[in-house]
Amino acid sequence: MNEIEISTVQELLSSPKKIAIIPHRSPDGDAMGSTLALYHFLLKLNHQPVVIAPNDFPNFLAWLPGAETVLIYENDKTNCATILKEAQLVFTLDFNALHRTGEMEHVLNKLTVPFIMVDHHQKPDTFAMVTYSNTAFGSTCEMIYNFISFLGKEKLIDKTIGTCLYTGIMTDSGSFRFPSTTSNTHRVVANLIDLGVENSDIHNQVFDANSYNRLQLLGRALQNMKVFPEHKTAYISLSQKELDEFHYVKGDTEGIVNYSLTIKGIHFAAIFIEHLDENIIKISFRSQGSFDVNQFARDHFQGGGHINAAGGKSYDTLAHAINKFEKIIATLEIE
Repeated sequence: MNEIEISTVQELLSSPKKIAIIPHRSPDGDAMGSTLALYHFLLKLNHQPVVIAPNDFPNFLAWLPGAETVLIYENDKTNCATILKEAQLVFTLDFNALHRTGEMEHVLNKLTVPFIMVDHHQKPDTFAMVTYSNTAFGSTCEMIYNFISFLGKEKLIDKTIGTCLYTGIMTDSGSFRFPSTTSNTHRVVANLIDLGVENSDIHNQVFDANSYNRLQLLGRALQNMKVFPEHKTAYISLSQKELDEFHYVKGDTEGIVNYSLTIKGIHFAAIFIEHLDENIIKISFRSQGSFDVNQFARDHFQGGGHINAAGGKSYDTLAHAINKFEKIIATLEIE
């Protein structure tokens, strides 16, 4: 952020306001961590913030401080739309195009109040008065830490805010193993731990609170894995029938795509998940090295994200989406 942008934000936050904070649809650890961290920060500045998520978030994030205050647009559209229309300022975190909010986009597009975007994905749209966008960061939570520091309010970061920030940094960095994890990332995390953030407990809450059904679903997913060593690619698929068989709940498939990348010689991984209630195949892509899954998702599956982590979708059948994927990878040279 430059000095003009910082000054603009300081002016916008100089008097108490009703503020809406929005994550993307199907919010992950970084989306919920950043929005809730900002929520607690704005409370300290005597604002009236509210986090409105487009749809529900995974149960393994329900322990986050303030998670019980989050409103779910999909569950209460009328009330949420009213709050959005009454907001005097809107923060959009961890996404950079309003269509990432699903049905909420129609309400957000009609608002005339200032928007502030904080995000680390490529090719941001231009809807915000202030855009803090930088793809070099591994998480929006790390950017929120900087955002608070830019405003000269770093001393307001406490254990509660730090817990939210640590969660997003940890999850979006693959527990600090992705290439976007920098020395500064570790400095930020060290500062949060010094504030009393219980890093080991957070890891356990997010990754080790498995249900029996989730582990059974993971087993089925691994059984469904297809490996193409000649293309350095592997993918996993899960049908709606399989999700139902193991009593799927939101968040149960989180991270499964990464298992394919643990196979020696595999540099490109995908998971295809059928959701008949939404008439959509949700797809996640991961890569190691220089293969750009962001561009792959944009070119072939109406998606996008980062160089090594992206998402996509298909409105075709599960079989047709997989068949399309197999045909495409047969033409690629993946290093």
